[in-house]
Amino acid sequence: MKKAIAFVELLLRFLLAVVLSGIQTVKVILRNSFGTGPSAAGVFVRLRFAPMNEQGAAILGCMITLTPGTTTLDIDMEHHELLLHVLDGSDLPGMIEGIERDFESSLVVLFGVRS
Repeated sequence: MKKAIAFVELLLRFLLAVVLSGIQTVKVILRNSFGTGPSAAGVFVRLRFAPMNEQGAAILGCMITLTPGTTTLDIDMEHHELLLHVLDGSDLPGMIEGIERDFESSLVVLFGVRS
C-alpha cells in the first residue's frame, strides 16, 4: 500500500511540476527575448540523489528531463549524482529542493536501496 501511495503522489507531483516549469520556462524565454528583466543564465549542476537502484535513478533523470527547463546529461551511479543543465540557474537551491521533495522522496520508497 505504501508503494501505491508513493506512486500516485509521484505522478501527481510530476504533472504539477511539468505545468509549473512550463510556465516558468516561457517566462524565461520571453524575458530573454524581449529584455524585460535580468537575463537567465543556463548552468550545469551536479545533483546528488538518495541511494536507489538503476531503474529509480533512470526514472529520476527522465522526470527531470521531461520537466521543462532542465535536462539530465549523465547519471553517475557510483557517486549517486546526476549532471544537469538548467535553463535558469538563478535559484539552484530551490530547484534542488523541489526535485528532492517532488520526485526523489517517492522514488526512494519505490526504488530505494540501503546505502
